[in-house]
Amino acid sequence: MKKVVVFGGAGFLGSHVADSLTEHGYKVTIFDHAPSKYAKPAQKMVVGSILDEKLVDNAVAGCDIVYNFAGIADIDEASQKPLESVKSNILGNTIILEACRKANVKRFMFASSLYVYSKAGSFYRSTKQSCELLIENYHEIYHLPYTILRYGSLYGPRASDTNFIRQIIKQAFQDKRIVREGDGEEIREYINVLDSAKTSVDVLSDEFVNQYVMITGAQPMKIKDMLLMIKEILDGKLEIKYVKPNFNYHYEITPYTFVPKVAKRVVAKAYMDLGQGLLAYIEEIYKELNPRLTADGFIITDKKAAHRK
Repeated sequence: MKKVVVFGGAGFLGSHVADSLTEHGYKVTIFDHAPSKYAKPAQKMVVGSILDEKLVDNAVAGCDIVYNFAGIADIDEASQKPLESVKSNILGNTIILEACRKANVKRFMFASSLYVYSKAGSFYRSTKQSCELLIENYHEIYHLPYTILRYGSLYGPRASDTNFIRQIIKQAFQDKRIVREGDGEEIREYINVLDSAKTSVDVLSDEFVNQYVMITGAQPMKIKDMLLMIKEILDGKLEIKYVKPNFNYHYEITPYTFVPKVAKRVVAKAYMDLGQGLLAYIEEIYKELNPRLTADGFIITDKKAAHRK
C-alpha cells in the first residue's frame, strides 16, 4: 500500500483529496495546523506547522507521494498579509520540498492556481509562481518528480466563508440579496470540489509525471448568469446588486497574461453539472442556516430541497 501525506489535508480541497486517496486504497496521513473535522478512521493525523522542519521531515519519511495544499489560499488575505504569505506559501513549500528530496519521494503534487497566468492575484499569484519555479529547480537538480495542479474556481461542501459561492449563498438566505463587487461580466469555470478531488488523484498516473495540469470546470459562465441561476433556484426571491470593487485583485475574463509552462487541461469524463451542484450546495447551506432563519425565509423550488413550514 502506497503511503501519502496531504499537507493542508484538513482544509477545503485537501480534505476531499485525502478522502479520495483513502477510497483509492492509499495509506493517508493528514498534516495540518489543527485537527481535521473530516478525518476518517483509516487516516493518520499530524498537527503542526509546515515551518517546523523536523516535524515535516518525520511526516514525509517513508512516504511515496506528497500533496501540498497548505498555506494562505485566499487572494484577499494574501494581499493584506504579504510577509505571512511568503513565509507560509514559499518557505513552507520549500521545507516540504526539501523533506521530499531527503525521503526520495516518488511524486510531489503541488496545488497551484490559474492565477499564475495572470497579472491579477497580487501576492497570492507571485507566491504560487515562485513555488512553481522552485519545484522546477528541485527536479532539475535533485530529479524530484512532480505534478503541478493549477486549480480554477472551486465550490462545494466544506468551503470556508472566504469561498465566493458560499458567501453569496449565505447572503441570499440571510439578507435576501447578493452584493457582487464588479459588473457580473467576469467569466469563471467553476468546478465542484468533489470533481476536483477525484481528478487530483487520477493525475497520479505516469502520464502526468513532471507535467502542469489545469483542473477547471467544463462550463465557462459569466458571474451574472450564475447569480441568475441561483435566483431562479430560490424562486426569484432575491435582489442582485453590483458595486464597484475597492481593489482589483481578480481577473475579469481570462487569467492569461503571464504565461509560464503550458499546462495540460484535464476535465473528467463524468462531472457534476453546475446547476445540479449549486442546488445541492444551496440545500446544504440552507440546512446549516435554517435554525437561524425567520419564518419568512426562502422556499427552494425543488421537491428534494428544504421547504419553509
